[in-house]
Amino acid sequence: MRDFLLQGAGLLAIIVSVAHGILGETRVFARATIEPPRLRLLLRLVWQAGTIAWIGGGVLLVAAPMMASDAARHWLIATLGVVFGVAALGNALATRGRHVGWVGMSAVVALAIAGY
Repeated sequence: MRDFLLQGAGLLAIIVSVAHGILGETRVFARATIEPPRLRLLLRLVWQAGTIAWIGGGVLLVAAPMMASDAARHWLIATLGVVFGVAALGNALATRGRHVGWVGMSAVVALAIAGY
């Protein structure tokens, strides 16, 4: 059961991350006026770097039950729990809870801990 919870955390992490990337491009950068163009490009790349990193974390959570090492599993859960937890906290504080992203990230943390 704990393997399914951990894999669910990974799948949810991937879904939240992909939504982050798509919504960033269609809602944030589509209407933002950022000058100069090089700065706009830099901000978009940094935004999407977070997206890619979170997708990678989701993939690792999905793969963790297939690893032969309990130590690796525990370190992955602990590390990614902190990563997603800090992201959820930052999102909730910055948006005063009005953005749904912190809920998804918190659910990833909860599922990962349940699958510990």
